[in-house]
Amino acid sequence: MNIDTPSPRRRLPDAPLLAAVAGRSPTRRPVWFMRQAGRSLPEYRKIRAGIGMLESCFDAELVAEITLQPVKRHGVDAAILFSDIVVPLKAAGIDLDIVAGTGPVIAHPVRSAADVAALPKLDAQQVAPVSDAVGLLVRELGETALIGFAGAPFTLASYLVEGGPSRNHEKTKALMRSDSATWHSLLDRLADTTITFLLAQLEAGVDAVQLFDSWAGALSLADYREFVLPHSKKVFDAVSSAGVPKIHFGVGTGELLGAMGEAGADVVGVDWRIPLDVAAKRVGPGKALQGNLDPAVLFAGWDAIESETRRIVAEAARAVEAGALGHVFNLGHGVLPDTDPEMITRLVELVHSL
Repeated sequence: MNIDTPSPRRRLPDAPLLAAVAGRSPTRRPVWFMRQAGRSLPEYRKIRAGIGMLESCFDAELVAEITLQPVKRHGVDAAILFSDIVVPLKAAGIDLDIVAGTGPVIAHPVRSAADVAALPKLDAQQVAPVSDAVGLLVRELGETALIGFAGAPFTLASYLVEGGPSRNHEKTKALMRSDSATWHSLLDRLADTTITFLLAQLEAGVDAVQLFDSWAGALSLADYREFVLPHSKKVFDAVSSAGVPKIHFGVGTGELLGAMGEAGADVVGVDWRIPLDVAAKRVGPGKALQGNLDPAVLFAGWDAIESETRRIVAEAARAVEAGALGHVFNLGHGVLPDTDPEMITRLVELVHSL
């Protein structure tokens, strides 16, 4: 694929998210939420009724409608493409399913050099419905930025090696430590898959991309640097010529923020466990920060939501003083399924007023 060919990407010089992450002064503080398109919305539950998660992710019109729902309801400053991190694995031909209440389940876990060699390669045509959805969205979103996304190689590898979600990642860490050659071969293959998936979205016109490393917080800093960082860097290097903001996010990664910042992103996502001004010092100057309200606070009533939001905005101001390029308000992880959508709408209005 060639991201230097003409693209349908829009010119959005005044989009608050794009201005903030570039170090310009946005017209308002940008805000969006991970998992903003999801089970917290009654319209999402209605449109998804009877349709499996993976089936939904390969229906371009459904993806577009679900992606638009929180923009229409909440007035957020970015849409994030409705998808799942295992979509490119499924598209490539890996036998997996998303089981309700469990998550992705892999039919044949990958635990040897032969398993890695047998992994299919992703072709951009296999994710054509995703590209088609992006095409629909860039025509509908007006001045609202569209964020594409993919799972980072480590998190994809964890699902493949464990066979599904894991609390301790013992099989993953065992492979990493006992057969580092196979481990690096696996992550190199998965980096290629992630690159192909992101390039397809970029060619279709997304305005930014986010790399989710959901499970990176399970690693020590030393292990992250040796076994993960080179492969995430490969992904960011491959998409950098598109010229769009690149966001990097992981959960429980407070001790990894400096290394994550070295991977090549322009924006580093911060979970709720660490203040933004402290995060800025760990990440280093010249990058924007994203975050970081605890999703559980949205259940605590409006007074708590307002108090915590004002605290985070104040910490963001100190982060900018410490060298951060800008701040995008977000949660420290995804919107929880039982969140009252009215609280989210009010939160957006509050952030825009600050």
